[in-house]
Amino acid sequence: MITKNIYVKDIEAGNKVNDTFLVTEKNMAVSQKGSPYLNLRLRDKTGEVEGRVWENAAVLNRLFQKGDVIEIRSRATNYRNVTQLSIAQIAKVEDAHINLADYSPASKSNIDKMFEDLMKFVEEIKTPPLKELMNAIFNDTEFSHAFKRTPAAKGLHHCYIGGLLEHTLSVTRLLDLAADHYKQINKDLLITGGILHDIGKIHELSFMKITDYTDRGRLIGHIVIGVELVDEKISSIEDFPEQLALELKHILLSHHGALEYGSPKRPKTLEAVIVNMIDDLDAKVNAFQEFINGSSDDESHWTPYHRLFDRFIYKGK
Repeated sequence: MITKNIYVKDIEAGNKVNDTFLVTEKNMAVSQKGSPYLNLRLRDKTGEVEGRVWENAAVLNRLFQKGDVIEIRSRATNYRNVTQLSIAQIAKVEDAHINLADYSPASKSNIDKMFEDLMKFVEEIKTPPLKELMNAIFNDTEFSHAFKRTPAAKGLHHCYIGGLLEHTLSVTRLLDLAADHYKQINKDLLITGGILHDIGKIHELSFMKITDYTDRGRLIGHIVIGVELVDEKISSIEDFPEQLALELKHILLSHHGALEYGSPKRPKTLEAVIVNMIDDLDAKVNAFQEFINGSSDDESHWTPYHRLFDRFIYKGK
């Protein structure tokens, strides 16, 4: 087993960096002088760093693929206030010689404790059919194991091991507050919908090394997958109320809020609109926080430009 010693978070310009990293992006390019070079995006559990191979790029390019762990010999440089690795040597490392946990970012919170806290909300559900449904879903050991480990997204928010659980728990805590604040809310339905809104992501995403979409995820998507999972469990529960099933599935189908964001339906119930708004709030806050924390320029009060949000983000003084 290879011991990893140098992590992305500790790399500074001028450092020699001879260690192992996971390749998350890889492509050949041509410099302004017409010479081929290799662009890499390298990751460990603490973050990502860009890599460049300027010499023998075509030869080294054939030694490994995206998703491989490689051992490099390099030096850290600073280009436009961004740390890069200028790489001289590369060797592929076989999976048997690495600890995958060194290369996959994970939630900073304890996964088992988060799952325990989420199950406390399940225990508080008083509506018998909803309680039975939740027990049927989360008593499935294979489902629960996947739910604990799945990221919440590929790149925007909670995109790390345990991210789906962390996001779901955060959303559920906020829904619990909303249910006490607003009138005419079916709290059990709201909490159930909040906990289940993203369960389809356990089949939408694969995350052994690099988080990416499965075929099922690309062709169907987590919203429909989630409704299929709920439908399957409801069909095994005798006399589950049809209207309750409709309203629960509507929460899942509408939780992205708008057709252009992937929702087959827009929210049409109080519970659905609250889940939509709080889901969006939690995702955006986490995305802002992660981008701020990952900004390497400590001299600026602003982050680099965020392409998806189409803005710079203020870090504070």
